[in-house]
Amino acid sequence: MYPVCIGKEYPNTTNAADIPKKEIVGEQAKTDRYPSVNASVSQNFGWDKTLDVEKNKYGDYSRSNSTGYSVNSSVTLFNGYKLKNIIKQSELEVNASRYDTQTTQENVSLNILNAYLQVLYSEELVKNSQKQIDLSEEQLRLAGERLHLGAISQADYLQVKSQLASEKLTLANAQSQLSINKVTLMQLMELPVASGFQIVHPDFGDSINQHRMPDAESIFRTALAIKPQIKSAELGLQSAQENVNITKAGFLPQLSLNGSLSTGYSSGLDGLGYGYQVENKINPSVGLSLSIPIYQNKQIRNQVQTANLEVQSATLNMSDTKNELRKSIEQACVDVTSAENEYEASREQYKATFESYQVSSEKFDQGLLSSVDFLIQKTNLIESESSLLQSKYKLIFSYKTLDFYSGIPLGL
Repeated sequence: MYPVCIGKEYPNTTNAADIPKKEIVGEQAKTDRYPSVNASVSQNFGWDKTLDVEKNKYGDYSRSNSTGYSVNSSVTLFNGYKLKNIIKQSELEVNASRYDTQTTQENVSLNILNAYLQVLYSEELVKNSQKQIDLSEEQLRLAGERLHLGAISQADYLQVKSQLASEKLTLANAQSQLSINKVTLMQLMELPVASGFQIVHPDFGDSINQHRMPDAESIFRTALAIKPQIKSAELGLQSAQENVNITKAGFLPQLSLNGSLSTGYSSGLDGLGYGYQVENKINPSVGLSLSIPIYQNKQIRNQVQTANLEVQSATLNMSDTKNELRKSIEQACVDVTSAENEYEASREQYKATFESYQVSSEKFDQGLLSSVDFLIQKTNLIESESSLLQSKYKLIFSYKTLDFYSGIPLGL
């Protein structure tokens, strides 16, 4: 038996893969602040002719070779705080992706809750349909005895029999819908479809209607402080603002510290051995490099303008996200009030229809009511019972949706 764990981190998190990528970008920016070190080795061979001054002519080719070793290091001392801002932007984007993942998880959880309630609703429909069939079979048996005694006509008997067939069809449809709803729930929970799938049945009690008076403005203020889509939009705006600072760094000079260590060997130095040359030709060097941007074909200016447009887009996105949240909360408040009224009306209708059905059933058993009139009352009872069930689960879901926006964990 599977309880539905609303809020569980189901695998349907489409943004989760973006988090490691953005963490890598941030980690790379952090390591770019440290010195880079490179080593190189070169081996060269050359052939040239030497000039014989006495004979005033060139002699034969002679071969020479040289070997060089070097280690170079460079570190950026200042680049307009570009690396610092890239690290900060990466952290903002990672956190925004986490909030996007939470938003997806919340949406999946809400869909699971809805599917779970649909299964409960379908199960009650199946039970009620089976109960109606049991009653109809007993009524058909009584109608058969009365037909045998001549108390009712063949037409009245066939009416009861036809009603029983219709109710069996209704049961088959309800069972089919229950199977479909179970499959939907299992798939949303990422569970393999199994015929033995069962769920926990919560006790809602008799007082379904909580007579709430939701305040959309108060709930909206609460949701602004806790909902992940709002936090993601805010971080997206901050990231866009950081990108402006990153692009503006292109206008500033860049200062780097460079160092190198080199040595080598040349065969052209007669009498000096390999080890002696390598040991005594070690040349260390340290220097500063300053790069000053003067004219770059407006590339940096255009990048800054593009970054400012992204800030405007992020600002609009945040505003749209807040408006969508406000509309959803306002709709949820209206849905609660509407569902409460519908539930109370359905309860009154069912109560009146049930009392009328009881009277009709007694009259039918005593032969004081025709089968046609009795079956009309029974059909009305079935329809009102179905409407009551539908309004019941609609009200429960509307309450849970309102709790969802109020920051109350989903669950039954």
